[in-house]
Amino acid sequence: MAKLGHEVVAVDVDPGKIERLAAGEAPFFEPGLPEILTEALESGRIRFTTDMSEVAGARVHFLAVGTPQGPTGAADLTYVDSAVASLTPYLSAGEFVVGKSTVPVGTAARLADEVESAVPGATLVWNPEFLREGFAVQDTISPDRLVYGVPSGERGEQAVAVLDEVYATTLAEGTPRLVVDLPTAELVKVSANAFLATKISFINAMAEIAEVVGADVTALADAIGHDARIGRKFLNAGLGFGGGCLPKDIRAFQARAGELGVPESLAFLADVDAINLRRRDHVVELAEEALGGVVQGKRVAVLGLAFKPNSDDVRDSPALDIAGRLHALGAQVAAYDPEAIVTARRIHPELDYAERAEDALTGAELVLVLTEWTAFRELDPTVAASLVASPVVIDGRNCLDRDAWTAAGFTYRGMGR
Repeated sequence: MAKLGHEVVAVDVDPGKIERLAAGEAPFFEPGLPEILTEALESGRIRFTTDMSEVAGARVHFLAVGTPQGPTGAADLTYVDSAVASLTPYLSAGEFVVGKSTVPVGTAARLADEVESAVPGATLVWNPEFLREGFAVQDTISPDRLVYGVPSGERGEQAVAVLDEVYATTLAEGTPRLVVDLPTAELVKVSANAFLATKISFINAMAEIAEVVGADVTALADAIGHDARIGRKFLNAGLGFGGGCLPKDIRAFQARAGELGVPESLAFLADVDAINLRRRDHVVELAEEALGGVVQGKRVAVLGLAFKPNSDDVRDSPALDIAGRLHALGAQVAAYDPEAIVTARRIHPELDYAERAEDALTGAELVLVLTEWTAFRELDPTVAASLVASPVVIDGRNCLDRDAWTAAGFTYRGMGR
């Protein structure tokens, strides 16, 4: 928002995070974020605080707090509710509360009533985010669409006008804008994530069949991806999806469908989730097979810990989960990731973390590539072959050049190939 020219006050309840941000230090890895943070601070258009009272007088208040998975699978709205309760004492009539968080459908209507009751004349709208980790700065400055969920009538028209002002630079670049009602805006994000998760699990289900019949799922994906109705994106077979969005969002979506009395409408997402988790089991089984059925005491190199490249996020990471499972089976796991070692160590301190990919490879009896970082795609297989004790590689993301690794002497195993 500061980059777009607005005056911004950013509030968080974590003093340590606020101190780091105020000092120009991003609290997590995201390409481009340190540069844009420095630029915003130097412009004087942004300040960071733990004091909610400093938002008083702002015209637009964005809510961007987490909605983690609760014990039943439903979204935990504790942070959203707390943020609204903390904000309302400093709201005034004519101001707008803009929800960004991914919430169960119906949440916005409830919160809108709470805001109106606490501050007559204040309006709550919903403006879901569609950020991809690793591309979040780009997706914020130049999103592929803007969705406004607004109430009907004059209040809604006012909200649209204010959001158009907020996003004036983005809209001037031709970004599509959709104005919808509150429940539709809430459904946009979760339905998009459910669709993407389904597409990933579909191709992984095809990978299971491909392995049985001797087909190549990568070539299969290329072939069906040429169909404009299907498209090639998100048709990469591998370990499946992870992170802080897709897994918890599809479970929360199922839970909400049950609460609404239509559990059968999203029953298929249980299979999507099951296929996704089964991929992790499969890679562990492949590792056991590659090691001759004996994992205990074997040195295994794990390249990749983040759930996706260009991120240090290890929430529900398939890569880190597999590394932890192999350690539990007795393997000596030497793990390396360009950015996620610090975050991974908090969850699995027992793993042996290497400072370089080459250190992890040295003496390894099995290599697993579990996150498709560019650095791993570009590894020289001849150099890798000179470092390992046994040239066997499991390409958990189908990101390596199979022919090059085979030519270097490796026994190569991909997903569905």
